Amino acid sequence: MSEREEKANTFKGLEDSSAEDTQADFSADTGELEQARQDLSAKAEEAKALQDKYLRLAAEFENFKRLAQRQKQEYSQFANERLLKELLPVVDNLERALKCVKNGHPTDGLVQGVELTLRQFTETLEKFGVRPIVSLGASFDPTLHQAVARQESKAAENTIIEEYQKGYQLHDRILRAAMVVVAAGPDDESAEE
Repeated sequence: MSEREEKANTFKGLEDSSAEDTQADFSADTGELEQARQDLSAKAEEAKALQDKYLRLAAEFENFKRLAQRQKQEYSQFANERLLKELLPVVDNLERALKCVKNGHPTDGLVQGVELTLRQFTETLEKFGVRPIVSLGASFDPTLHQAVARQESKAAENTIIEEYQKGYQLHDRILRAAMVVVAAGPDDESAEE
């Protein structure tokens, strides 16, 4: 063989081996591309499933919020039901007392009926944690009492000598402060005598 034929065969061999390499690279790239497409498809499916799950959870949460709001509204509407049921017998006793007076029965029965009704009403309030604030003879406390007047008295200064209106507390909270008259102590002239 001549040198030229050898070179031609060499170039030809080179082209053949280059084509085989390119074919191998192409099939490897095609395999990687196919794998990437499958991975992308799997991730898209996963994203779609997560999106559906998110939408379901969001809808459930909205339903829960509506239900909670409805329950809160219902609770606030009927929160005092137990208290009101306990107060109904008091109303019944007051109606009986009025009926007694209208029928011409003596007023002694009315007084007794009102006293019993007041006692029953006080007991009902105590069941729910409402207690009167003890004021008479106690020392003035601005957190429990509201002074409406100061009056000279033989009692110690800042002692409550009269109660205009009872105060009440619910457990540890003040519902209404007691309206009281506070002793100012003896004036200077009487103290000298």
